[in-house]
Amino acid sequence: MSLDTAIFAGGCFWCMVQPFDTYPGIEKVESGYTGGHVPNPTYEQVCSGTTGHTEAVKITFDPDQVSYKELVEIYWHQTDPTDASGQFQDRGDNYRPVIFVKDEEQRRIAVASKQALQESGQFGDDKIVTTIEDAQPFYPAEDYHQDFYKKDPQRLALEEAGGRQQFIEKHWRDNK
Repeated sequence: MSLDTAIFAGGCFWCMVQPFDTYPGIEKVESGYTGGHVPNPTYEQVCSGTTGHTEAVKITFDPDQVSYKELVEIYWHQTDPTDASGQFQDRGDNYRPVIFVKDEEQRRIAVASKQALQESGQFGDDKIVTTIEDAQPFYPAEDYHQDFYKKDPQRLALEEAGGRQQFIEKHWRDNK
């Protein structure tokens, strides 16, 4: 089995793990930080907004079971692709929506998917502002952030109540 990786940023990484973790073909979903200029940042450093990092998830997957294209579709369904300033109650650059691509094939798939979403009219005249950027070093978050939805489901529910779940219900539920 030959595994591949994908990196997505879509607001709080706690909220981005479960949708991927529960999907067939996903071997591992890791919370972490990427896109910044400080090596091995801490959660506190990233939250300060001074490192340039974005909270993200790194997904290790079996491309024979789930394609990168399918992962991009799952990603869209967890985010508000029209909000460049963060996601839901999580505001700031460290929560901005980004698809980090590791090669030209991932870039081609991500760009085509973004264009198709824009052309679908699903968000009316709103522009799809999620960026597609080259993958940067990925630094795993501290252990207490890993698999957070399993460790503290009540705290995760509070995060989800900040608008993400309502947005998903409104914009994505009927479009799966």
